[in-house]
Amino acid sequence: MNDLDSEVLPLPPRYRFRDLLLGDQSFQSDDRVQVEFYVNENTFKERLKLFFIKNQRSSLRIRLFNFSLKLLTCLLYILRVLLDDPALGIGWAPILWVERKMDLWVIQVIVAIISFLETMLLIYLSYKGNIWEQVFRVSFVLEMITTLPFIITIFWPPLRNLFIPVFLNCWLAKHALENMINDFHRAILRTQSAMFNQVLILFCTLLCLVFTGTCGIQHLERAGGNLSLLTSFYFCIVTFSTVGYGDVTPKIWPSQLLVVVMICVALVVLPLQFEELVYLWMERQKSGGNYSRHRAQTEKHVVLCVSSLKIDLLMDFLNEFYAHPRLQDYYVVILCPTEMDIQVRRVLQIPLWSQRVIYLQGSALKDQDLMRAKMDNGEACFILSSRNEVDRTAADHQTILRAWAVKDFAPNCPLYVQILKPENKFHVKFADHVVCEEECKYALLALNCICPATSTLITLLVHTSRGQEGQESPEQWQRMYGRCSGNEVYHIRMGDSKFFREYQGKSFTYAAFHAHKKYGVCLIGLKREEHRSILLNPGPRHILAASDTCFYINITKEENSAFIFKQEEKQQKRAGPGLCEGPAGLPVHSIIASVGTVAMDLRQAECRPLQSSGGGGGSKLALPTENGSGSRRPSIAPVLELADSSALLPCDLLSDQSEDEVTPSEDEGLSAVEYVRGYPPNSPYIGSSPTLCHLLPVKAPFCCLRLDKGCKHNSYEDAKAYGFKNKLIIVSAETAGNGLYNFIVPLRAYYRSRRELNPIVLLLDNNLDSLLQCGVIYADNLVVVDKESTMSAEEDYMADAKTIVNVQTMFRLFPSLSITTELTHPSNMRFMQFRAKDSYSLALSKLEKRERENGSNLAFMFRLPFAAGRVFSISMLDTLLYQSFVKDYMISITRLLLGLDTTPGSGHLCAMKITEEDLWIRTYGRLFQKLCSSSAEIPIGIYRTECHVFSSSESQISVNVEDFEDTRDVRGPWGARAGSGSGRGSTHGRHSSSDDPAEHPLLRRKSLQWARRLSRKGPKHAGKAAAAEWIGHHRLSLCRRSERQELSELVKNRMKHLGLPTTGYDEMSDHQNTLSYVLINPPPDTRLEPNDIVYLIRSDPLAHVISSPQSQKSSCSNKLLSCNPETRDETQL
Repeated sequence: MNDLDSEVLPLPPRYRFRDLLLGDQSFQSDDRVQVEFYVNENTFKERLKLFFIKNQRSSLRIRLFNFSLKLLTCLLYILRVLLDDPALGIGWAPILWVERKMDLWVIQVIVAIISFLETMLLIYLSYKGNIWEQVFRVSFVLEMITTLPFIITIFWPPLRNLFIPVFLNCWLAKHALENMINDFHRAILRTQSAMFNQVLILFCTLLCLVFTGTCGIQHLERAGGNLSLLTSFYFCIVTFSTVGYGDVTPKIWPSQLLVVVMICVALVVLPLQFEELVYLWMERQKSGGNYSRHRAQTEKHVVLCVSSLKIDLLMDFLNEFYAHPRLQDYYVVILCPTEMDIQVRRVLQIPLWSQRVIYLQGSALKDQDLMRAKMDNGEACFILSSRNEVDRTAADHQTILRAWAVKDFAPNCPLYVQILKPENKFHVKFADHVVCEEECKYALLALNCICPATSTLITLLVHTSRGQEGQESPEQWQRMYGRCSGNEVYHIRMGDSKFFREYQGKSFTYAAFHAHKKYGVCLIGLKREEHRSILLNPGPRHILAASDTCFYINITKEENSAFIFKQEEKQQKRAGPGLCEGPAGLPVHSIIASVGTVAMDLRQAECRPLQSSGGGGGSKLALPTENGSGSRRPSIAPVLELADSSALLPCDLLSDQSEDEVTPSEDEGLSAVEYVRGYPPNSPYIGSSPTLCHLLPVKAPFCCLRLDKGCKHNSYEDAKAYGFKNKLIIVSAETAGNGLYNFIVPLRAYYRSRRELNPIVLLLDNNLDSLLQCGVIYADNLVVVDKESTMSAEEDYMADAKTIVNVQTMFRLFPSLSITTELTHPSNMRFMQFRAKDSYSLALSKLEKRERENGSNLAFMFRLPFAAGRVFSISMLDTLLYQSFVKDYMISITRLLLGLDTTPGSGHLCAMKITEEDLWIRTYGRLFQKLCSSSAEIPIGIYRTECHVFSSSESQISVNVEDFEDTRDVRGPWGARAGSGSGRGSTHGRHSSSDDPAEHPLLRRKSLQWARRLSRKGPKHAGKAAAAEWIGHHRLSLCRRSERQELSELVKNRMKHLGLPTTGYDEMSDHQNTLSYVLINPPPDTRLEPNDIVYLIRSDPLAHVISSPQSQKSSCSNKLLSCNPETRDETQL
């Protein structure tokens, strides 16, 4: 065996193409079997065909040579005409015979012989068995007419002056030009526009018609008027343009006949050419053209790849993309496989967009279409998913393939990808920026339950606005809400900043407070030069450096800000820092926070002694005991330049254990749920960020997860039986997908107090019985996730119809329940909590239309459900992906705020409620100082709820009628029930009307008249009259029974049928007479109001536990001795 292996010869060198044809003689003596490959190219004819026809480059050269020969013959004919001097006269002689010079004849004969031989060779190579098909071709007939007579004159000299129509070679030149262009496209492997080819063919056809008519008429008129070439050309142009001056006319009938023939040919040929051209033009309008290579090399452009382009998606992208001044000169190339929509076409015809937006119909999976879009020269490529698809996984698969195709074609082009399902995110992890819709959606819904209106807060932050919305409104809340909505997140290097440069070497908390007090900006985070991760509120231990990148919230970025310092400030600076050294006494007067549009006047802070508020106060907003009862306003502890480790509160995390140990003693009847801190053992999808959470010590059995059915471990069948201490959070979804992981994790994060963890109920069957069984009357929040099965509808905007109607039903049945809804289309938010006869809602509708006409990107922001955070659309977060092109940090900051990413040392978003006891702080600026000095928390906004009197509808009027009539001593069963089910927000509905008699003077006057009529009746009939009046009142109450009472009776009957107690539903009240809105980074002099909820960025409790465990334990033990945990957490949400 070894001998045989040693005899195996090495493989021969790789055969070349010549070796395959001719064979390799070096291996003829080999004993191995020889195989001869038979190919078509081994014959002489096939080799010629390969050279003349099949090979693109050689064929291109042959056709270029042929085209040059035909042009040369036409030029020789013109030269012969110019040198000819025919004798005047009428007859056939001037037509049949011409004067041809000997030198000219020789050149024409040589050219004719070459053309004839080439034509015969191509006929031989193209012959496929039918010789007549080749003979009767128009090109072959013309070739024989223009070449064969010259060859005959060689052998018959008297025919050398015979007229030969050489000018017909122009048609052969046109044919050669068409073939040459086709070979040229094949040679360079580039498909030129069919429009260019058709225009070229049309131009050549017109040129050949004019040239043929000019030469033919000039030659025929040798026997008539003897026209020159120029005169004949003039006559043809006038004739073909249908002008017909009549100054030049053919004199003899042959020329007249030629004119008739040429006109007929033009009437047949030109319309066909124009029809083809128009058809191609229409097709090009549908599919779009090409983004020119020259423009791609000189101008900047981005490419938008979508499955189907809707007008809302297009306008959101264009408005947000071009909102940045740096992007005004960019072009947007849209690559979409579907035909352009009528509305999209109408918008792109607007001059504002027609010069900057180019629509191309094509697929991102085709290199030809990517080449048309010049993807390799693009500054960025945005790939958006189609969220209207029923199968969202299939939509993600299409997005993934598009991302792969673009990365393969243009690896250096930055990719901005939108993914719907989180489990598909790891397929596009190579992209520069990725936004997962379900991750953001569920995280927003979760934070809405613990931080109200987080969805509105994030939406306003990621939208570009100038803060001019609602400034012409007569209502104060709309002006303030619209002005604060202009705040966005910006960044700047600290060493280059006027805002933060003076705080170099100081703590982050100190810089945040003083920057807000002095300039009105809110410093929320930073990024070290040597680290890539962003830290939100790294805490007072973090010392700022000049190389840090600061992230702040403001109306506009610092580069567009103008500062105005008054003369008093200059005087204070001259006086020296000794006059006012405290942080509360900084000389601040005014700041213009935008380019002359929005001015924030900051009052000058007074110089006063500052006293520490530490010591006996349990709550971080507690009133200081030293000066809380004097006439002087209580002072707040200063924010230290450098952190004092003993006065900080990072031990909240460690103190939770002691809190939980005290909790079971309060409710001895209920068993306390034990939790441990750890990471979720199972990750639902690849790419999820690990988050430290509160976990059960032992995994719960699967049978115990069913709320409405008992098992062998417990017999509970409804939420009431479980006896939950905290309010429920109900999630109404269609399926339990992987996205729910991002809903649960923020609600179970380690920085949440164990006493504040709310039970989470997943409701997959949305009907009244299921709502009642899952404990909707004990719930604090109901989250309605948009159903995937309803996203596809015949009419796009009807995709939310089922969700809107179901939520409206739940809103009527349970008016005090906080319902958060997700919709597909933002324009449908106006139907949430719809009240047709509410004049205030109609006024808001007019305000929205006016803001949209003014070009606002946030026209929907004044709708009450959106302002209150009751509804949002995930499509509004598409701007997060668009803004990342200019602000590459926006996705990271948003994920940190939502709790999707947990970076060590980075803070988290939480909320705190302002109570009556906290109003001694008075203003938002003082609250900023109090939080920075006590707990190192950074406030970023306020969620404010105000009482508002809406116009009453019919159902509300009927309730009020009964309430006023129920003020009598005579009571019936419906009177008490009407009081309990009243929709006016009071649990004592029977006496609610006596609290405010002036609210409805007409009803009050009618009830007084009715009382006087009763008093005029005699005592004899008093009893009967009272009984009759009670019966009449009972009948009237039944007839006028309000909608609220009917719904209340319906819910109670269903609860009785299911065996559920109705006590919880009796306590539910309607709070429709309030409105809520979000104020992002309000001015420091904003007054605090009761029930304000302040958004906070709290520092990471674990940031310094590992670095200094001993100091943490000592400081925590001291704090637990001086703080009562119950009072400390009573102001936190």
